[in-house]
Amino acid sequence: MLIGYARVSTDDQNLDLQRDALTAAGCERIFEDRASGVRDDRPGLAEALSHLRQGDCLVIWRLDRLDRRMIGLLGFVEELRQRGCDFRILNGSFPIDTTTAQGRLLSHISAALAENEHDVIRERTIAGLASARARGRKGGRPAKLTPKQVCTARKMLADPEMTIKEVAEAFGVNRATIYRSLGLGSYAKGISGEAA
Repeated sequence: MLIGYARVSTDDQNLDLQRDALTAAGCERIFEDRASGVRDDRPGLAEALSHLRQGDCLVIWRLDRLDRRMIGLLGFVEELRQRGCDFRILNGSFPIDTTTAQGRLLSHISAALAENEHDVIRERTIAGLASARARGRKGGRPAKLTPKQVCTARKMLADPEMTIKEVAEAFGVNRATIYRSLGLGSYAKGISGEAA
């Protein structure tokens, strides 16, 4: 029996291409995940593995849909082999079928290539962030309060009758944002000394 596994990293990505390829390959069941490939806790993959029986074949669309780490992938393929299961990658230009010696060799080579691709992407991302920082751009979310609002919040808190909670409500933010923006120390420390 052919059992398919499809994965995308985020909720806004689409599984249709993988589903179509797995269905065309003859997969009777297809299990899916929306999770990063480096995560070990993927319920769809766990369910696919629980349905595999001796003589069955796990089919994926591309190598990186399973794992980007070579050691993890090689261990995974070996575990399938010991269970008497096969492994197939459909990627049209580079298909792998571990029922053959050539397929086993190609699975090792492709695992190394997938790991290398992941490392190159990571290095590019780090270099891009460093370059942006050097040009004065800061990553992350934009500040919830403008410098003018921070100044106004300081003035409001100068009034002994005004609480952090009231200032936060006035700006439509939570108390932690006020503490952070004004540099008033830890959120919990401030809460303990304040009347909620």
